[in-house]
Amino acid sequence: MTAQTDTPGSVTAVYKVNGMSCGHCEGAVSGEISELPGVSSVKAVASTGEVTVVSAAPLDEEAVRAAVDEAGFELAGKV
Repeated sequence: MTAQTDTPGSVTAVYKVNGMSCGHCEGAVSGEISELPGVSSVKAVASTGEVTVVSAAPLDEEAVRAAVDEAGFELAGKV
């Protein structure tokens, strides 16, 4: 459960999301998370259920959970 820093000032976190099964699912989850303040990129992969998020600072997990819930899926937590 550690975040890794890719470039100065950015933090990468990987989350596990339950229920994604297709590209539409990936887009829904990515779209909701990308609206969170400070998020610069989101990559969701339905086949693994993993969502990689790059942000300016560590994100509040409850905010990520709310965004995933809004997309219709369940956040299992950080990988």
